[in-house]
Amino acid sequence: MAQLWGGRFTKETDQLVYNFNASISFDKKFYKQDMEGSIAHVKMLGRQGILTEGEAQEIVAAIKQILQEVEDGTLEISHEYEDIHSFVEATLIDRLGDTGKKLHTGRSRNDQVALDMRLYTRQEVLEMDSLLEGLLHALLTIMEHNTDTFMPGFTHLQKAQPVTLAHHLGAYFEMFKRDRQRMEDIYQRMNYCPLGSGALAGTTYDLDRYGTAAQMGFAGPTLNSMDGVSDRDYLIELLSALSTIMMHLSRFAEEIIIWNSNEYQFVEIDDAYSTGSSIMPQKKNPDIAELVRGKTGRVYGALVSLLTTMKGIPLAYNKDMQEDKELTFDAIDTVKGCLALFTGMLSTMKFQKEKMEASAKHGFTNATDAADYLVNHGVPFRDAHGIVGKLVLYCIEKQAAIDDLSLEELKQISPVFGQDIFDAVSLETCVEKRLTIGAPGQEAMKRVIALEKEYLCKDWKESITDWEAELLK
Repeated sequence: MAQLWGGRFTKETDQLVYNFNASISFDKKFYKQDMEGSIAHVKMLGRQGILTEGEAQEIVAAIKQILQEVEDGTLEISHEYEDIHSFVEATLIDRLGDTGKKLHTGRSRNDQVALDMRLYTRQEVLEMDSLLEGLLHALLTIMEHNTDTFMPGFTHLQKAQPVTLAHHLGAYFEMFKRDRQRMEDIYQRMNYCPLGSGALAGTTYDLDRYGTAAQMGFAGPTLNSMDGVSDRDYLIELLSALSTIMMHLSRFAEEIIIWNSNEYQFVEIDDAYSTGSSIMPQKKNPDIAELVRGKTGRVYGALVSLLTTMKGIPLAYNKDMQEDKELTFDAIDTVKGCLALFTGMLSTMKFQKEKMEASAKHGFTNATDAADYLVNHGVPFRDAHGIVGKLVLYCIEKQAAIDDLSLEELKQISPVFGQDIFDAVSLETCVEKRLTIGAPGQEAMKRVIALEKEYLCKDWKESITDWEAELLK
C-alpha cells in the first residue's frame, strides 16, 4: 500500500479499509489535470522563491516526462497507490529523491483534488457544448429543407393543428440551444481556481494564487479557502444541466419511436441506427432511441445521488465528497455518447413527407380553421365550434377528410359554407396564414432559421485561450 502519510499512525491500514478508501481506480481519469495542476503550482513556487529556480525546473521537467510516459503507455498508473496524487508524487520522489518531496509545498490533497475536478469538468463542459452545437447544426439542416413539409401538431398525443416538420423540430432546436447556454453559464461560474486553499485555511507560504489561476485559464482564485475545497455546486449544476439535456433527448427519442411505428410511418431510421429481432424477421427496432430514453434515468440518478451526498456535510472537506467523481464521470460519458449517437441517427433519418401530410389532412387538424371560417362569416364562435364538431363526426362516419367533402355536403351541416371554404381549410392555407414570429408559416420560419444561423455563427468557446499549450511549453 503506497501512501504519502503515516507518521501519525503506528500500524498499517487494514487492506479492506484501504481498498474502500482508495480512489485511484476512478480518479486516474484526471491524471493529466493532476499533473498540469502540479506544473502550474511548481512554476509558481519557483517564481515566488519558495523553491529555487533549478528545483522548480527539475520538478517540472520530471512531471512532463511522467505525463509523456503515461500517455504513450510506457508507464502504468498502478493501483497500489491510494489516489492519482499519490501516484504522481511517489513516482516523482522515486526519480528525484528529496527534490521530488518538495512538490507538495504549500498545498493539500483537498485543494489539489478540487483543482483536478474543476480542470477536468471544465474541459468536459467544452466538449459537451461542441456536441450540442453539432446536434443543432443537424437540426437546422433538416429545418431548412422542410419549411413546407406539412404534418400534424399534437396535444395530448391527439392531432390538433397542422404545422410543418421545420416548425416541430424548431421546438427541439430551442431546447438544445438553452442547453448550450447552460453550458456557457456553468463554465463561467465554475471558472475559479481553488489551488492555494490548502486543507481548509490557506497556507503560510507566500503563494501567488492569481498567477496560478491565470496560468491555467481561470478567471481568478476562489475567495474563501473553506468553500474552495468543499464546493461541489458546479458539479450539481452540471448534473442538473445534463439531466435537462437527457430529458430533451428522451422526449425527442419518444417521438421518433412513435413516428417509426407501423401506425405512424413518419420516419425511417437508417439501418446503421436500428437492430433486428432474433426471431421476427420483419422487425426493425429503434434501439438507439430507446436506449437514449432509458439512460435518462441513469443521469437523473447521478444528480439525486450527489445532492443527497452533499445535503448533510459540514464545512469543510469530508471524505463523502469522493463520491462525486464516479457519478459525474459516468453521467458525462453517458450524455456525450447519447448526443453523438442521436445526432448521427437524426442526420441519417428519412422523413416520409407524404405520410406526414396525409396524417395531418385526415386527422382534422384544420377543424379550428373551419370554425374560424364560420366566425369570419358572422357565426358566433360557440355556435361555430358546435357546427364543426358535427362536421367532424360526419367525416368520421364517412371516413373522409373535411377537404374531401362536396360543397353540398358541407352546406347540409351549415348553409354558411361557401366555395371559399376549401381554400380556407387547405393545409397550406392553415399553416401559411400563421405568420407571427414563432409560428409555422413559411415566412415566419425563414426569419427564425436566419436568426438560428446567426446564433450558430457565434461560438463563445473562441474566447477561451489555449492555456495548456503555454503551460506545457
